[in-house]
Amino acid sequence: MRIAVDIRRMYEFGLATYVRNVVRTLGRIDTINEYILVGSAARFEKLGTLPENFHFHPLQNPEASFANYLEMHRAMNALEVDLIHVPHTFWRPLITKAPFVLTVHDLLDYMYRARTSNGMRRSIHSYMTRQVMHHAARIFAVSKFTKRDVARYFNVSPDKIEVVYNALDESFMRGHSTEAEQAMIRGRYQVDSPFLLYTGRISPHKNVARIIEAFSALKAELAKEGTYPDLKLIIIGDEVSKNPDIRRAVIRSGMQHEVRFLGYVSIDVLRIFFDMAKVFVFPSLYEGFGLPPLEAMAHGTPVVASNTSALPEVVGNAAMMVNPENVFEISRALQRVLTDQSLRERMKAAGLEQAQRFSWDTSVRRMLDVYEQVVAEHKRR
Repeated sequence: MRIAVDIRRMYEFGLATYVRNVVRTLGRIDTINEYILVGSAARFEKLGTLPENFHFHPLQNPEASFANYLEMHRAMNALEVDLIHVPHTFWRPLITKAPFVLTVHDLLDYMYRARTSNGMRRSIHSYMTRQVMHHAARIFAVSKFTKRDVARYFNVSPDKIEVVYNALDESFMRGHSTEAEQAMIRGRYQVDSPFLLYTGRISPHKNVARIIEAFSALKAELAKEGTYPDLKLIIIGDEVSKNPDIRRAVIRSGMQHEVRFLGYVSIDVLRIFFDMAKVFVFPSLYEGFGLPPLEAMAHGTPVVASNTSALPEVVGNAAMMVNPENVFEISRALQRVLTDQSLRERMKAAGLEQAQRFSWDTSVRRMLDVYEQVVAEHKRR
């Protein structure tokens, strides 16, 4: 087979992780089929060294432009591929001779962000995306939850949707950090107190304001017991300057000296923070999959996470589950995990086992099976 993979949106952190791991795994397990990676030349270097059956086809126009959209179509038809894999949801129709499959990570733009967008624009966007979904030969959903959302919201037959789970980036599979690495973090970031950790984007559905409120309530309870007097909350993700509501939440809670925003850090640094954190807290309101809790578990960090969307499916019985809209429930769960040592040990062991249940090899082999089915069906027609 001759398969094109769209790598145009690798500037998005989560999507870049997905594409990088899918492509590298294909390069490791498939030496027979030919792959053409289509996108900006700037994206190619992020994929590292690939075997000889992988080729790059650079696009010249800016990725978000209409000219890029037209260039992509010309490339797909000129390359005469058997199949196209678009690893993200899109709404401009793909008009090519070859069948295509797409990956749906979540429906955030349609089910959560849509509440604040222009009504006409939202309707057009939803209609066009529905057409794309119905014309796709197969849809990869990253969780059963996302599969149900796609089937319900876009009226797609469940038989057309394959659940193919995400897995951990190889950076989180290298074992625990060393004492020297942790000393480096303490010096560079001035981290000299025990801390809770959140990592991810700082956007409304991530529920960061409630994390701060729950942390404030937790500090009050710990003060009564005389435990963890210097506990901090570290938030790694977007720049807080882009989210003034979060800064206001810190001031309202009186936690200006207890909450630290570190912005973006590299994966190699992040894995050290996971090792050092007392608890990882992730009470998101909506996740199509939710990798950060799994990353924390891979480093033996106890996790407090939401009991909604795809998170119960991802964390299984290895996390403390909470109602993400109940600040005091989040606070009580954090307190229990912090102070109950036997519970912490059980959660660490269960978390490590849960993280190992997700494998890129398993997921990508399932993708290959679907590629073969789609190409065979198209040839029969």
